[in-house]
Amino acid sequence: MAAISAAAPFVARDRDLRNRALVRGWLYVVLLVLSVLVLVGGVTRLTESGLSITEWKPIHGIIPPLNDAEWQEEFQRYQQIPQYAELNKGMSLEAFKSIFWWEWLHRILARGVGVVFAVPLVFFWATRRIERGLGPKLLGILLLGGLQGAIGWWMVASGLVDRVSVSQYRLATHLTLAALIFTATMVVARGLAPHSEPAADRSTQRLAGFLVLLALIQIYLGGLVAGLDAGLSYNTWPLMDGKLIPGDLLILEPAWRNFFESPKTVQFIHRLGAYAIFVAALWHMIATHRRQPGTTHARRATLLFLLVLVQALIGIGTLLMQVPLHMALTHQAVALVLLGFAAAHWRGTKGAYPMPNQIAVRG
Repeated sequence: MAAISAAAPFVARDRDLRNRALVRGWLYVVLLVLSVLVLVGGVTRLTESGLSITEWKPIHGIIPPLNDAEWQEEFQRYQQIPQYAELNKGMSLEAFKSIFWWEWLHRILARGVGVVFAVPLVFFWATRRIERGLGPKLLGILLLGGLQGAIGWWMVASGLVDRVSVSQYRLATHLTLAALIFTATMVVARGLAPHSEPAADRSTQRLAGFLVLLALIQIYLGGLVAGLDAGLSYNTWPLMDGKLIPGDLLILEPAWRNFFESPKTVQFIHRLGAYAIFVAALWHMIATHRRQPGTTHARRATLLFLLVLVQALIGIGTLLMQVPLHMALTHQAVALVLLGFAAAHWRGTKGAYPMPNQIAVRG
């Protein structure tokens, strides 16, 4: 009897580790689907496909047009919006289908990631595999996903009446919330993973977290650049409009509008954001090697800096080549990889979540 009692904590720990591995594996699948969703969203934006479906039908919208009559009806709806009248007048039905399918795929993936998240969450919760303290985090991510669906339609609606494209404000909000959901999912997944090193010092943790924040801000700025097509002009580097600091950055009134509505100012601020991330990642790598030499934290900081360097080179190439589709998508994909790794690194500097039995002792 004494032997059984002594073994009980080890049995419980093994069970908790297995549960963590299951939940972590599920979250990695969610991250994969989220990645595909964001990239398809990028294609949808770059091919001007996002306004091809002019209604929001969360349930019925799963079924695409199934015959010629339904295709004509869908096409007629598109013909009523300014984008068709001003940019695509005379478009053939076949050309319409090519943009329709991108937007339909984007919406299906958005619904799909909701199912991939919600159904296993219910199962894991019902079978008591969600440990104490983890439930609110996962519910928060689920609620953000629901909000993202509403913001997606709010974004599309901005381009259906008085504009030929969606509002850059709403596009940037939609993209940033997707990035925030991705970040939160990665942080939880890595918090459930075993870590080979003790937590890093507080200074290293704070700088790692600051890099995640900088990456999210840069993604927001990238959304503004995409919404304004700001990357299609001033395609030189390091000079912009012939200068390191171009003129006419504050030409709009009031001045704050330039940071959101002037393609020139928005592109310049996006460049400054890239420089800030580069310097911060370089400093973080050097500082971490000094404070935590030979550790996993230092190696991750080095890899993070290399990712920032690669992303900077891709960004410069995308700009110089005037934003070809393949380069723009590569830039977006690497941005997501960079964000995910920065989030994983930040969680890694803090260590894994305490095991449930540790929580019970501390509580």
